[in-house]
Amino acid sequence: MEVEIVDSILAAYSGGALLKLFVDAPALEAAEDAVRGVVGEFLKQSELLGEWKITKCEVELHPELAQQSLDAADGPDAPPADPAARAAQHAQARAEATAVRLTDEEVEAMRAKISALAPRLTAFGLGSFGWCEDDESGIGRDHAELAAGALVYAIDLLVDQLFDDVEALGEGGGTVEECDGPLWLLEDLPDRLAAQYTALFARRFLVTAVSLTGRLTREDFVQLSCVAEEFLLRFLLREAEVVLDAYGLLTDEITSAWEVFADEAYQDSDDEWLYEGATDDTDEGADGAQPEAGVLDIERWFTPFDKTGYVHPYAATEAAEPGNAV
Repeated sequence: MEVEIVDSILAAYSGGALLKLFVDAPALEAAEDAVRGVVGEFLKQSELLGEWKITKCEVELHPELAQQSLDAADGPDAPPADPAARAAQHAQARAEATAVRLTDEEVEAMRAKISALAPRLTAFGLGSFGWCEDDESGIGRDHAELAAGALVYAIDLLVDQLFDDVEALGEGGGTVEECDGPLWLLEDLPDRLAAQYTALFARRFLVTAVSLTGRLTREDFVQLSCVAEEFLLRFLLREAEVVLDAYGLLTDEITSAWEVFADEAYQDSDDEWLYEGATDDTDEGADGAQPEAGVLDIERWFTPFDKTGYVHPYAATEAAEPGNAV
């Protein structure tokens, strides 16, 4: 959550000082927490003000902006009633706000940087993203390069976020279901199995991510090796999308390129079923299909699909027979 300080007023009086900050925040609670946090940190780090204390901290709505919001509640600018539509509107607003802050030179520099990474995805050529030199009706080369390069760029984000998740889960102990701290990726795994995502699972998941992304940048990549890698590739594609969207580089053609890539990279699996809202005590998915035991048992997420699959020894399930994961 981002809270932006847009202006400030500082005044001294006999009992101390009065600091008034004008901030742009999504909620009053967020504004108060952010201001208290930044002022408290400033006092703590300053030798001259080390003994000072925050005696009062309160937040008020900007009267003009609050009135504008109220006026829009029943007007044409009112947010959609559907939660999904509201989420899409907020995402678009964030993207537009980011695009405004970036210059054309910055956007083009990022485009060139990401496109230059495409050759490092040696496991998949541009043809895996729908580009064909002899077929002008397919995905353009520039879009295929952006789609491939964004996956390479997103590797750092994916691995860093998993490191943070491992640390958060290790400090809190227990499972994702019991963890109070924020998590980047582990909490996006199927909720119905959250009680099984332990600190050990998080470390195995991280090692699998390192193994997978390393193989994506080698020419000897054969296929996704296990269920865990299928989830990780889903996350990698999502991070790549976030990067391009933040720089205003995401287009329908790039989305199509990733769809072509996903069709080639993925093996048939039941991982989608786990997101369909089935409860823990049911044996059927939303369409009445019976799930395979390997998908419900996260120990078998790290079992190779077949004898050609590679799972890192740290992550691999002991005494697991290849070919029984799903």
